[in-house]
Amino acid sequence: MEEYSYPIDVDWSTDEIIDVVAFFEAVEKAYDEGVSARELDEKYRRFKSVVPGKAEEKTLFREFKSNSGLESYAAVKLLKDAGNDDVIRI
Repeated sequence: MEEYSYPIDVDWSTDEIIDVVAFFEAVEKAYDEGVSARELDEKYRRFKSVVPGKAEEKTLFREFKSNSGLESYAAVKLLKDAGNDDVIRI
């Protein structure tokens, strides 16, 4: 896996930062080797508990794509149609 700069908010707690970074790492994994839908779903749910708003989510997705070239929305879109035992690869 590459080392990317992750979009974070200075007002988040350490646990919230960990949850957001874990989601973006799962997106990376979807691109690199594939990630289980169950794992990505869990990471996305925790991400959404930190970033509940769509506008902020889109901003963070855009920042991450700018830093990494990876499209988080593509992983989330595939997740919506996946079963728990599926592997998501982009």
